[in-house]
Amino acid sequence: MAEPGISFQLLDGTQAGERTKELTALHAEVYADPPYLREDDATVFADRFRVQRRQPGFALAIAGHGGYPVGYAAGMPLRPSTSWWRELTSPLPDEVTAEHPGRTFAVVELVVRASWRRQGIGRALHDLLLAGRPEERATAVVLPAAAAAQRAFRDWGWRKVARTRDTAPGSPVADVLVIPLGAARRW
Repeated sequence: MAEPGISFQLLDGTQAGERTKELTALHAEVYADPPYLREDDATVFADRFRVQRRQPGFALAIAGHGGYPVGYAAGMPLRPSTSWWRELTSPLPDEVTAEHPGRTFAVVELVVRASWRRQGIGRALHDLLLAGRPEERATAVVLPAAAAAQRAFRDWGWRKVARTRDTAPGSPVADVLVIPLGAARRW
């Protein structure tokens, strides 16, 4: 359970766009620490975020304390032409990777400021983002070295189905996770 005084909101792409500056700062803070150490600068994040938030079905759950953002989770439905499954280190059968409208919701970010972790905020953001989603399943990518994130996703019911590696030089291998949503939770 999240600490009292924390407020949660679910935003669409337009509403999230109004908070780009705050989200960019929060993203930069979280990804400055190991195991992430992303080389994304604010412009790279803002450009990627602008594209993501314009996707149909984009959603962002944000947690705040007194107007100060302490974490967020964002995602969007995958399109049939998605590149999500293209960089797998080992092939998966088509029944896993084939997309159709309404099949998969991709959780593309779930971050909480270091001083606010271990208070249930990540779980609350996760649950708010995925609650009532019409898709059959959700997917996320988590670095193996992100031990706390790996544990959390496993405890929340996610399972690893593959590994992936971005084509950019020096990109780390990451685990591809999935979880059934809604009526499909019978897995």
